[in-house]
Amino acid sequence: MVSVEGGGAPVSSGIEIRRLVKWYGSQPALRGIDLAVAPEEILALFGSNGAGKTTLLRILAGRVRPTSGTIRVAGHMLDRDGNEVRRALGVLAHGHQLYEALTARENLAYATAMLGLDRPGERLAQALSRVGLESAADSRVRTFSSGMKRRLALAKLMLREPKVILLDEPFASLDLQATKVLEEFLMASKAAGATTILATHNLTMGYGVADRVAILRQGRLVFDGRREETSLEAFRALFALHGEREEGG
Repeated sequence: MVSVEGGGAPVSSGIEIRRLVKWYGSQPALRGIDLAVAPEEILALFGSNGAGKTTLLRILAGRVRPTSGTIRVAGHMLDRDGNEVRRALGVLAHGHQLYEALTARENLAYATAMLGLDRPGERLAQALSRVGLESAADSRVRTFSSGMKRRLALAKLMLREPKVILLDEPFASLDLQATKVLEEFLMASKAAGATTILATHNLTMGYGVADRVAILRQGRLVFDGRREETSLEAFRALFALHGEREEGG
């Protein structure tokens, strides 16, 4: 195990974060994060509510401006090349980010149009099939259960082949079948060269798909190590040592 103030070597086409700081008024959310995640690498980021996980992902997605620091995503500077960064990203946020007045099919059709994807009909049909929503394709999203909405959000992510994937609590509201679909998507994306950061409370699920595991505590990166260097039991003990509480497994 290695306790760090940042991890990984600099990478040119994955994610590079240097001295990242974010304040909300007088409250610090991130306190000098240094982190590099390479292509074909999955980093599972753990921490309690308020640790800064969601803030970090929202900054990487261009939805929140950092107070200071430099960020490079897929070879592009976030503050200068925001459009290129957004084109490279696939994001599964904690909320489902769907239009509830539209049907499942209409939500995906709108996403393919906004992204300018080729073969939109084929991509849409494949995504619905993979998440098991073919029979509900023409139902309005407002009638869906939370699990169905999460499946549709996953289908939206699967429409494309992102270079960088950001996932916030990706296992929430997913049943075993949908969880398997997500895991298969992550492994296929990794094989295609994607860089992934997933933030979760679920140690078992996050550890199971990760190449690296890290702990964020009160806005600081307090651990970053290769998964093979620590067992799940040892990592769970380390997580508890930092005063964090595991949820969902």
